[in-house]
Amino acid sequence: MSSFLLKEVSGVDITEELEQIGFDRCYINQASDKFRYKNIKIYNLSLPQANILKQTALVFGADCAVNRDVITGNIEKSDVILCGSCSQLKKIAQKLKNQPFKLKSLADEICEFLEEKERKTKLAGILNITPDSFSDGGQYFNPENAQRHLISLIEDGADMIDIGAESTRPYSQPVSPEVQIERLKPILDFVQKENVRIPISIDTRSSAVAEFVLNKGVFLINDVSGFDYDSQMPDIISRYNAGVIIQHSKGSPDIMQNRPVYKNVVEEVFLELKRKINLAEEKGIKHIIADPGIGFGKSSEDNFKILDRIEEFYALNYPIMVGVSRKSILGIKNNDNALKDSLSAAISYPLIQKGVDFLRVHNIGLHRKLISVI
Repeated sequence: MSSFLLKEVSGVDITEELEQIGFDRCYINQASDKFRYKNIKIYNLSLPQANILKQTALVFGADCAVNRDVITGNIEKSDVILCGSCSQLKKIAQKLKNQPFKLKSLADEICEFLEEKERKTKLAGILNITPDSFSDGGQYFNPENAQRHLISLIEDGADMIDIGAESTRPYSQPVSPEVQIERLKPILDFVQKENVRIPISIDTRSSAVAEFVLNKGVFLINDVSGFDYDSQMPDIISRYNAGVIIQHSKGSPDIMQNRPVYKNVVEEVFLELKRKINLAEEKGIKHIIADPGIGFGKSSEDNFKILDRIEEFYALNYPIMVGVSRKSILGIKNNDNALKDSLSAAISYPLIQKGVDFLRVHNIGLHRKLISVI
């Protein structure tokens, strides 16, 4: 029997742990940075930048992994992984501020990356005014039912409502802009008439539908194709100074689940979202939410990898939305929505703990209670 007891301290407030062992309180805040470790991936550094960064890291007892050909000069660029305690990384950044090759800018970005940002989860309620959505198709297709459900979502504690007039479930077919507009008009007229103040987003891939709803006072467009379906979408959103939810999807709904393959799903989804965010910024769009697109062109294993590593998407520097509610990732093949909602909440629990900015859910009341408990 061992005479020593060892336990990894992870996923906790290190300051509290230091207090518990009786660490000097006068030094505790400064010391905490020495016990928080981060691995930071930095993309496309030149060889001088990569070499200087690696040498600087070693000076402070940290490390920096680079491509093996950096030393031979056989490549032009290298991604790197910088690792160390927050204390070491801050010292590295301070040193880089006096280095050439634009490393001062990198130093500023490292410092910003290390800043602790408070994140609080908000809830986006789902209102499908479709006859064929995967979990509640037809329930709110009637305008009066849709209006009642909208009010119910608000009363249950939704922070915003996402309204969709086109099902984008796997293997679904596109719905014309004219049909979407016909379905959306009654509920948007109701929103205007009743002076509903809660933010409304419209789930559509069509720039024609986007222009219609933006003219009706809607501020936010949820494009599940991430601009891939309709190339005019960024221009329309920019013209109205509106906001956008950019979702990642590998292919359109009718083919996206036909054996999607990734080499590194988290890396590929992250970089694709970054590319589309850059496009939105170039168009002058300022209000952006990013969604990694759970269930959109991804296997079950892919989905769970993204959920496990959701914090990596915070580096996009925009709010992150996640939608797992009632999706096939839950493994339930029947229409037991009560069971699906319970499992959705179970998956939402660690996401709320990690501070994901938005959860897109069907059952607002259940998730509002979960947040209050946490």
